[in-house]
Amino acid sequence: MSHIVVKRPPRALPREVPTNEVVLQPPPELPRGEREGALMQLLPMLGMGGSVVFFFNPQAQPFMKIMGMVMIASTIAMGVAMLIRHRRGTQGQIADIRRDYLRYLSQTRRAAQQTAKAQRDAQYYLHPSPEQLWALVAEGSRVWERRAGDEDFGQVRVGLGPQALATPLVPPESAPVDQLEPLTAGAMQRFVATHSTLEDLPMAVSLRAFYHVSISGEPVTVRGAARAIAASLASLHSPEDLVVAVATGRDAAPEWEWAKWLPHVQARGEADGAGSRRLITTDPAELEDLLGTRLQGRPRFHPSAPPVPEQPHLVIVLDGVSLPPTSLLASPEGLQGVTVLEVVPGDLTTGRGDLSIVVQPRELRLESAHGMVYEGTPDVLSYEAAEALARQLAPLRVASGGDDDEPLLANLEFTDLLNLGDAANVDPRRTWRPRSQSERLRVPIGVGEDGRPVMLDLKEAAQEGMGPHGLCVGATGSGKSELLRTLVLGLAVTHSSETLNFVLADFKGGATFAGMSQMPHVAAVITNLADDLTLVDRMGDSIRGELNRRQEMLRDAGNYANIHAYEKARQAGAALQPIPSLVLVIDEFSELLTAKPDFIEMFVQIGRIGRSLGVHLLLASQRLEEGRLRGLETYLSYRIGLRTFSAAESRAAIGVPDAYELPNVPGSGFLKYGTDEMVRFKAAYVSGVYRSSSQQAAAYGGPLPVDRRPVLFTASQVPVQYAAVPQQRQEEPDQTDDALADTVLDVIVRRLEAQGPAAHQVWLPPLDSPPSLDSLLPGLAAVPGRGLTQPGYEGAGRLVIPVGIVDKPYEQRRDPLWTDFGGAAGHMQILGGPQSGKSTLLRSIIASFALTHTPQEVQFYGLDFGGGGLSSVAGLPHVGGVASRLDPEKVRRTVAEVYGIMTRREEYFRTAGISSIAEFRTRRARGDISTTDQPWGDVFLVIDGWGNFRTDYDGLEPAVLDIAARGLGYGMHVILTASRSMEVRSNLKDHLMNRLELRLGDPMDSEFDRKVAANVPTGVPGRGQTPQRQHFMAAVPRIDGLSSDTDLAEATQALAAEVSRHWQQPGAPEVRLLPREFPAQQLPPGDRFPNRGIAFALDEDNLEPVFVDFEQDPFFLVFGESESGKSNLLKLLIQRLTERYDGNEAKLFVVDNRRSLLGVTPTSHLAEYIPMSNQMQHHMDALADLMQRRTPTADVTPEQLRDRSWWNGPTVYIVIDDYDLVSTSSGNPLSGLTELLPFARDVGVRFIIARSTAGAGRAGYEPFMQRMKELGAQGVVLAGDPNEGDLLGGVRPRPMPAGRGTFVSRKRGKPLVQVGLVPDRYR
Repeated sequence: MSHIVVKRPPRALPREVPTNEVVLQPPPELPRGEREGALMQLLPMLGMGGSVVFFFNPQAQPFMKIMGMVMIASTIAMGVAMLIRHRRGTQGQIADIRRDYLRYLSQTRRAAQQTAKAQRDAQYYLHPSPEQLWALVAEGSRVWERRAGDEDFGQVRVGLGPQALATPLVPPESAPVDQLEPLTAGAMQRFVATHSTLEDLPMAVSLRAFYHVSISGEPVTVRGAARAIAASLASLHSPEDLVVAVATGRDAAPEWEWAKWLPHVQARGEADGAGSRRLITTDPAELEDLLGTRLQGRPRFHPSAPPVPEQPHLVIVLDGVSLPPTSLLASPEGLQGVTVLEVVPGDLTTGRGDLSIVVQPRELRLESAHGMVYEGTPDVLSYEAAEALARQLAPLRVASGGDDDEPLLANLEFTDLLNLGDAANVDPRRTWRPRSQSERLRVPIGVGEDGRPVMLDLKEAAQEGMGPHGLCVGATGSGKSELLRTLVLGLAVTHSSETLNFVLADFKGGATFAGMSQMPHVAAVITNLADDLTLVDRMGDSIRGELNRRQEMLRDAGNYANIHAYEKARQAGAALQPIPSLVLVIDEFSELLTAKPDFIEMFVQIGRIGRSLGVHLLLASQRLEEGRLRGLETYLSYRIGLRTFSAAESRAAIGVPDAYELPNVPGSGFLKYGTDEMVRFKAAYVSGVYRSSSQQAAAYGGPLPVDRRPVLFTASQVPVQYAAVPQQRQEEPDQTDDALADTVLDVIVRRLEAQGPAAHQVWLPPLDSPPSLDSLLPGLAAVPGRGLTQPGYEGAGRLVIPVGIVDKPYEQRRDPLWTDFGGAAGHMQILGGPQSGKSTLLRSIIASFALTHTPQEVQFYGLDFGGGGLSSVAGLPHVGGVASRLDPEKVRRTVAEVYGIMTRREEYFRTAGISSIAEFRTRRARGDISTTDQPWGDVFLVIDGWGNFRTDYDGLEPAVLDIAARGLGYGMHVILTASRSMEVRSNLKDHLMNRLELRLGDPMDSEFDRKVAANVPTGVPGRGQTPQRQHFMAAVPRIDGLSSDTDLAEATQALAAEVSRHWQQPGAPEVRLLPREFPAQQLPPGDRFPNRGIAFALDEDNLEPVFVDFEQDPFFLVFGESESGKSNLLKLLIQRLTERYDGNEAKLFVVDNRRSLLGVTPTSHLAEYIPMSNQMQHHMDALADLMQRRTPTADVTPEQLRDRSWWNGPTVYIVIDDYDLVSTSSGNPLSGLTELLPFARDVGVRFIIARSTAGAGRAGYEPFMQRMKELGAQGVVLAGDPNEGDLLGGVRPRPMPAGRGTFVSRKRGKPLVQVGLVPDRYR
């Protein structure tokens, strides 16, 4: 059977009948008292006649005489009248009073008759005759009109009888009857008796007031009366509000067969072979089981108690059966909202129930348990008429919203509001039909007081709309979110995505628009703005960009004034792209303005120009403060006010406090637009659980499919014949809880998904996940001669690489962030707070270069003072080395290596005549410059953690500064990271023109834009801003397609391995380290470079031999702790001196207290070996005498002074090991030479002194040693305790390997050196 949905309109009630009492006026009383005599009545006339003589005075004027004649005539007439009246007595007075009272009764009778007519019409309207119910159902407007909240709900007509007049006639309080005028008194009594009672009016019984009602009497009349009661209840009450259940004996069952058609007897959720199970049975216990949950939770019956919420009223008909004592229905107290109607054909010997109805043909008697009795004529309905009426009601069903109350209180389903039918069958091809101009942007949002849809028209007033902009305010629980969903989905269902788009923003959470992003209309869904306020500004940029995009489209198409002119031209055939209307729905805008007050300016901008651009704005909020909409009120042409928190908020929203007084029913509200009155409405509900059809239920765990072949439809249960079980039922999935089930919105959105052209994306997702390098460089492949790279890379030959994604919300797009290291921007500074992604960005830069340039074009040398992340890129062939802060030697060597490359390249440019680095790159790429001769291309010194680097290696800062200052001209680049801008000094910062900022610890440190820096989100490594004040997300160094920073070290190592696998040629030259042991044989012999002196060590800066020239620097000091290599250095110096000079040119005095130099000096060169310092004195005295004798005299010529030829003899070398044992507290044998030290170079005396660092700081003030330092002594500071302080040239000792030391020289600075290790024969 097909169903007919009944949408109950607001109930139409008859004209109200007055009920005020009519208190009658008392009838007149008979007159009492004696009559006056005739003389007394004529006496005034005699007085008047006596005064006439004055008018006839002889001197009187003629006029006076005329007046006298008139007075005489009037006196005579008055006297005659008085005499007549005297003769008639009081009879005339009584007649007048009687006439007046009868006239009063006549007027009152007409009023009573009018009241009686209105009362009779109202009663017959409210309680129609059972024989006329078929006409009521056929007309349709009054079907099921009574609702649970109506006063007459549950009232049923049982017959006709007398009723008192609605305006009771109250007899007056009067005098005793014998004192009343008899005619009027009798008329009043007859009036009251006639009009106080009306005959043959409907007698109605309220089932809510009685728990147990019995109908007894003549059997045929009893059954007819029971049918009339059931038919009246079924016609005027919805099956959602009232349920009828019948328990009948087997003999009486045919009398109730007609009831099987009633919707009110259909069991909810139960089915049999003929359809839904009927609540008609021969077993009362079975009937109680069928009612199930409808009986549970009901309190005890009380006639004045309110109805049970969310439960229908139950009418239990018992005919020929009795309730078992254990039944809930048998309780003498009764259940609230349940009425047991017991049908007893025949006479009852004892009363049953709260109300007894006794019927006989043409006789009705009502008797309550309190003894009140009413009589009348019973209503009866034949079986045939009852069945015909039941068949009329059978296909009727209440609308799916339930319609439990008035339209403004009912639950209205979205599909019913738009007449969509089943949500799963929504067809966009039908609902997106072309709409007329008047129907565009017009959609129902609910129903009004008359049950008709309330339309919201977003068009502007010039097009007979309500828009284009509006406001919606509703407190928590008022249904605001549901209303917004209804509005958006209603527009989406009725408009194609080609004509309408949405931007949906929710400042708090995102539940309001959850599930709507899949619609093709949606250009943006922006949620959780409160959790990340940085997105608010981004949303503002996106919306402003959309306004600008639309303006440009209108301008480029032909300078159209507005979107309406554009659409007209397009409809006329112009080749123009469609510009859909854009509806911006912003929920919780009030809190948005609290967090970002300046955002009101964007709303005002939309209000000002949005109309011409087809942009519509709907602002929604729970609260609305006065003044919050400053400057925007004039643009909000329609207002929607749901229930508010206060009357003040209601006034601010809709101008009146009415929204505050709305019932606590979600969706109840007012729509106000223009100057018209407000429209009250109830919004539809779109988030209800979608209930699939029975076939779907059978396929997914619902009831088994039933064999639908025809069967006999009876009131009793029909056995179910099941069809074959579907294949998919073999493995039934778990039933889905309603909380997880699809809603109507979800089902409709799926129907709309991918049905129309996708909306232009106004809002791109925030930069939450970092891009991988293979997404920035798609199509990576092995290219011969270039390794793993992007074929046809557009930046080939230039130092341009992608390092991330830059967000351009105003332009509504994202672009790769390209970084150009060519030209003046060859150095880069990256600022970022802790855990902001600085190290990851450095790795991405290096990896990006590795994927776009060969190891012959770029080389990287890293200093890792961050978290150790740079070590993962060390496997790239482009990386020459990565040094951590725990490897100071490699750190120094890395800086020295890069600095040395720059120095050598500078010299190469000079000798090769290369004018610029660009020429160098070009010639090297052509092959004019051999990569063997010049293995380095563009060299990058990468320092991760500049602040820590400066702290730990402040001595290397000048070298880095020099590279930054001069390096770009020679292809040398510096990339460094810092936590704060102040960490980088201005003299270095001025050279770092290529800059990026990640999330800063303090946004006030930003060099670009502090506001943008504050908007960079925390907890998202890699997010930052560019110099153009645009947000970007740094890429992650991986090529596995994952946009994540998890397992980044492994992914980066895998990238390095893949790049290395595709590059078979030599990689970047590695950083050469100073060896821990360096054989002295690898140094040039002592006589190899006579002009440079003798080589004794290898320096760290250039890994070249270090020379000492005793001809220029006669003093050489060595400081070191035990086992640091002091003696080895002395041996090496002795070896090299003896190699350079023969025994006649150099003589050595060796002071060796510990015998470590024993046998080292050849005898040909040994002047004296002094094993004990106490044996030195006479030798030192002789030395002092020698120095004095070699002192130039006055006859020495300038030429002799210039070439030092005024004396002859060998150069004397004083070699002292363990000087701390020579200079003691008892004295110093060398003290006599202190004054002669300034002349040592000229007189051919050289001093080579080694001592322990222990106590060297204090001993440095010893006169001999102090004087030697003052004269510029050079030397080597080997390993020692740093606490000793500066020992030589501001250098303090530190722990170092044996033979490693700092060479202090006036010419070479203070390089770190590794002393050559002498062969075993010298040890």
